[in-house]
Amino acid sequence: MTVTDTASPHTTSAHPSLLDQLLESERVMRETGHYAGLDRLSLREADPLAYEGLHTKLRSMVVSARELARRISASPGVREVGESVVALYTPEGDAIALSTGIMVHVHTASRFIKWMIQNGYEEDPKIRPGDIFANNDAFIGTVQAPDVIDVMPIHHGDELIGWVAAVAHELEVGGITPGGDVALAQERYTEGLFVCAEKVGENDELRRDYLIRLERNLRMPIYWVLDEKAKVAACLEVREAVKALIDDIGLDYYKQATREFIEEGRRSQLARVQQLTVPGTYRGHTFFGHVTEGKQGVLPLGNRNWLYAIPLEMDITPEGRLALDFDGTNSWGYHSMNCTPAGMDGGLFVTLTQHMNFDGKVNDGAWMATDMNLPEGTWTNPGREDVATATSWALLLPAFGLFQRLLSRGFLGRGFQEEVFVGQVNSPMIEMGGESQYGDRFGIALFECAAAGSGALAIKDGIDTGYVGWNPESDMGNMEVWEQDMPMLYLGRSISADSGGSGQYRGGTGFESVWTVANTPQLIIATSEHSSRVFDNAGMCGGYPAPTVQLHHAVHDAGISERGRRGEPLPHRIGNDPHESDIHRYTDGETHVIEGPYLAEPLRSGDVFSHSYNGGGGYGDVLDRDPGSVARDLANGYVTRDSARNVYGVVVDQTTGDTVVDAEATQARRDEIREERRTKSMPVSEWIASSRSRIAEQELAPEVREMYRDSMALSERFAGEFREFWSLPADFVFAEREGR
Repeated sequence: MTVTDTASPHTTSAHPSLLDQLLESERVMRETGHYAGLDRLSLREADPLAYEGLHTKLRSMVVSARELARRISASPGVREVGESVVALYTPEGDAIALSTGIMVHVHTASRFIKWMIQNGYEEDPKIRPGDIFANNDAFIGTVQAPDVIDVMPIHHGDELIGWVAAVAHELEVGGITPGGDVALAQERYTEGLFVCAEKVGENDELRRDYLIRLERNLRMPIYWVLDEKAKVAACLEVREAVKALIDDIGLDYYKQATREFIEEGRRSQLARVQQLTVPGTYRGHTFFGHVTEGKQGVLPLGNRNWLYAIPLEMDITPEGRLALDFDGTNSWGYHSMNCTPAGMDGGLFVTLTQHMNFDGKVNDGAWMATDMNLPEGTWTNPGREDVATATSWALLLPAFGLFQRLLSRGFLGRGFQEEVFVGQVNSPMIEMGGESQYGDRFGIALFECAAAGSGALAIKDGIDTGYVGWNPESDMGNMEVWEQDMPMLYLGRSISADSGGSGQYRGGTGFESVWTVANTPQLIIATSEHSSRVFDNAGMCGGYPAPTVQLHHAVHDAGISERGRRGEPLPHRIGNDPHESDIHRYTDGETHVIEGPYLAEPLRSGDVFSHSYNGGGGYGDVLDRDPGSVARDLANGYVTRDSARNVYGVVVDQTTGDTVVDAEATQARRDEIREERRTKSMPVSEWIASSRSRIAEQELAPEVREMYRDSMALSERFAGEFREFWSLPADFVFAEREGR
């Protein structure tokens, strides 16, 4: 990159200030269309082996540092589930290389670094060798409060030549409810402890006053404190390795090569889009609904039901530039599910790294080859910094699951059927706190939700109990490890039958956990947001969405110990009977079935609690599924006998103990289902006419009316297209909901 030799008024050495470098980088990119103005990759052309070898070394450094941090961390979220990442950045804050892990943070840490540069940190509080900065403010640069980013500058002599960042998802943030994803937060002020781009360490050590603040403001500070030390260790390892590498290859080569890596990443993104998709405009729509009105613990401003429309338009140019437009989505709200542009960047990258940037060169180049329109005032970009973002993934995942399905349409259009993926999964997280089995206050997020079911592919079933969108290395963690940190004992984990969306290829299944509370007089349970009444884990090409309404079961004084002593059955799963669960059947107390973000009363020793996680959407017509696959799923407990017959049209014989397909009865049953479809179907013109009448008369549920009213008020384009499609008057508007 070419920069002026004239010292800036803000320069403290012979080198240009970071702000001047950032402004120059942005100018050159804007004017040339190439990162750092690189119209050719000269080092790659001259010696590709040395060039690729350097990238391999840099990526090995950050991967090794992440593994080091995982072994230092006390958090099962980091150690067991892998909720961490380490990354290397240019002086201006552009990502060069990332480790494996939560690829969400390619550009969130970049935003954090750039924010410090733009806000004059070079002058105050100054950026010196050995300084440590931390941030978990989503409006500065992260996704949500639990995602705490640490960054350290890398100096060569008196010149700052880069940054190293490490991120870990914290399991407790000191919010209004215990845990990390504070579901009941309705404003920023209820989310917990914020560290807003602060200098938290000097001379390679964390400041004692910072550690004291953590100890005094968190229910279980050991996680955050040891994660900080783990991240600092990771940053130090990368910093020293980079400095040693520069001594070997020279600073000029390092600077040029790292910029070429980013420009190559930009070009690779464009090339992949050109290769895998068909240019054009793709449009889709998904929805998210959460029932909280009148629920226990919901704060006054958020005491309503939330229904969100998430329309998405994806435009692909012949040159491979990809643009996402969320025009028409709904307003931010007094709930924890709002997002920020940094969070939307996270959703973009976690999708791209699973579809296009999967060859190891994951950096900010892909971000430079894409665009997003995030209308101000919507949940994607609230335009004010006092809104809560504690569970932003609740809306992020449906939005970018839709993005995956739109990309998959492009793959299908180009003939790459094997690349089609129905999408990532939105699944609840159990948060808890109270008094631990050791007699201390505690708070934790039970991160076993990081192993739900994935959406189906166009060539095979989805992944069962081993996938979430935000972390490709999904893992539920060992029961015994979770039991060390929470006052409970597992009674069982099991596959949730019928939790994967049906289709020619079914979605991956979720699972359910049952446990008994042990050695505590008080265990508070809250759950992070998930779509409780609306399908948000959709299917594709005729595949069904995954089920929703994940209910919880709680039993007070369940009598587990007594039943065990008597040799009576215990509940190890929720079971498949919709009328009487195993929780009802094998406990002595009264069972409470709960829908909502918060349990009405704390649990205590001897109580039982169960919860389940979501599966993914299906692909293709259910009647095209191989009957033998249905029989295997039935034998393995992935689907029920009712679903096999009534959804897939597969009839089996299990009288001999084996599950055998009755081919003749199956063909007859499928013919019967096809006839039922024909009988119930109607011409599209008739459906539009009947639906138009309901819309014109506003005969819709209050939440639906409010959803469309809000979208039309925020977006003139959405309002115009809505009126045109339904042949409505030019002045048509939905009435505002009473008591809004």
